[in-house]
Amino acid sequence: MKTLGLRDIIGPIMVGPSSSHTAGALAIARMARRLCGTRPKHVTFTLHGSFAHTGTGHGTDKALVAGMLGLSADDLGIRDSFERAQEAGLGVRFVRATDDGGVGGRAKGADDVEHPNTVDIEILEEGGDTLDVRGVSIGGGAAVIRRIDGIDVDITGEHTSVVVRQHDERGVLAHIATCLADCGVNIATTRMFRTRKGSAAYTVMETDDAVPEAARAAIERHPAVRDVRVIPAERAGDADGEQEMTGPKAAPSMADDAEARFARCDFVSGAELLARCAEGSCAISQAFREREEALCALDGHAANVDAYLERVLQVMRASATESIARPVHSTGGLIGGEARALAESLQVAGTGTGTSAGAGAGTSAGAGTTPLLDPLSATVSAYALAVLETNASMGRIVAAPTAGSAGVVPAVLLGLGRHRGLTDEKLHAGLLAAAAVGYLIARNASVSGAEGGCQAEIGSAAAMAAAAAVEIAGGTPAQALAAASSALMSLMGLVCDPVGGLVEVPCQKRNATAATTALVCAQIALSGTENLVGFDETVAAMDAVGRALPFELRESALGGIAAAPAACAWCAKCAG
Repeated sequence: MKTLGLRDIIGPIMVGPSSSHTAGALAIARMARRLCGTRPKHVTFTLHGSFAHTGTGHGTDKALVAGMLGLSADDLGIRDSFERAQEAGLGVRFVRATDDGGVGGRAKGADDVEHPNTVDIEILEEGGDTLDVRGVSIGGGAAVIRRIDGIDVDITGEHTSVVVRQHDERGVLAHIATCLADCGVNIATTRMFRTRKGSAAYTVMETDDAVPEAARAAIERHPAVRDVRVIPAERAGDADGEQEMTGPKAAPSMADDAEARFARCDFVSGAELLARCAEGSCAISQAFREREEALCALDGHAANVDAYLERVLQVMRASATESIARPVHSTGGLIGGEARALAESLQVAGTGTGTSAGAGAGTSAGAGTTPLLDPLSATVSAYALAVLETNASMGRIVAAPTAGSAGVVPAVLLGLGRHRGLTDEKLHAGLLAAAAVGYLIARNASVSGAEGGCQAEIGSAAAMAAAAAVEIAGGTPAQALAAASSALMSLMGLVCDPVGGLVEVPCQKRNATAATTALVCAQIALSGTENLVGFDETVAAMDAVGRALPFELRESALGGIAAAPAACAWCAKCAG
């Protein structure tokens, strides 16, 4: 299991609209590109499951092409990836392997697809070689390569990977290990994958260090080795400029006791988190900060947590405010301007949300009505709507924990920051507390809508925001987890039913309502009210509910609101 850290939960910093369908798809294609020996000339993408049903609406097609071009998850050039591919001379083709066989009949490899977010990539390289890769987006922008040229593998990108294509014969593995050792590269894991003895095989080694060209060239000198590919480590939260936020390579002395340090700081359940907080007399944010610093030490880097969090806040602020001042229409055309309209209607009544609407306020829909929201709730609601507008227009957002739920955490934190005069340092603590809760949910259940329904995305985001609000307000770690539990219980069973496969309806309004739910749950916890069922049991229950949901209610756009007559009529009109 991948060891999740801060950037996996509060991140990636990415272009919307979907962390699993956009950022995750891009990550698959980037890894596939790095497996190529020469530049790709033509690529065929075969989309399975949820990728096939909702890929266009989620920008999966654009993201896959962008990844094949080497773009990063936060590059706004993803919007124009098809044009960029044409300019670069890269041909692309898409096949959608839907339940009825997709385009052109039953797609190759469709019978053994186990994950709803799966893509098969067939690459023709300029040198004439071909490469077949299967990738899976596992949620939150993370991805795994499951198959190369018909051979099952497991490449996560968490560590630098050395992928050796070879003929299966004695001595090759020892040769590879010796070449890496001679270049000072430490091997973390080694696995060999083959179809049968003496046939074609792959050796995949994960390393703790970067792999120099000299090591790659030395490995290729063995007559049984066909070629060697090196995939540099790339976390889910990586983006342009990430090196500055990750920090330089740590000195050897800093990493000597890294494993023991991480073992002391790690926790895998809410109960263990509370025990860590009690042992260290610290808040949840501090416990998670110490875990993140220890995790980075394991990777041989200084954490630079605050530098990353400051970048996160910068992107969150922009995504929550710019579309209020300057409304944008979504890619699918279902939303755009809702945040501005809500802000104006409440500003007329004197609540204020930070919008600079000014003269336009007099004609707002809410003029002359009695406001129902207090200033904090009004701001939080408008911010949440705004983030989803930014996301749905393929703007830059921070997945928290996913892109489809990206409005909840920033809305709550930035709203509290605005109305309570909080410093960035205080907001950093809130983000770390939110990350701790999100990490536990992702580890022990799921934050993917395709796996657990919208409860896994919006529910998790609300739980994260509720815990963050409690910490910011000075509550105890136990109260923070109680607030998270209440939020999860309040949204348990929520289905993922995006109309037309777009992260727009009902996603946008769900973000706003989940943000206010988080505040209510936080206030209840701060009052001292306890829950009958604790955090860990609530997460387990949510996981069981998610597994029980049928495919139609897990991001397929085939059930729930997506199957309502008005929604179907809209989809039919667009198709026509």
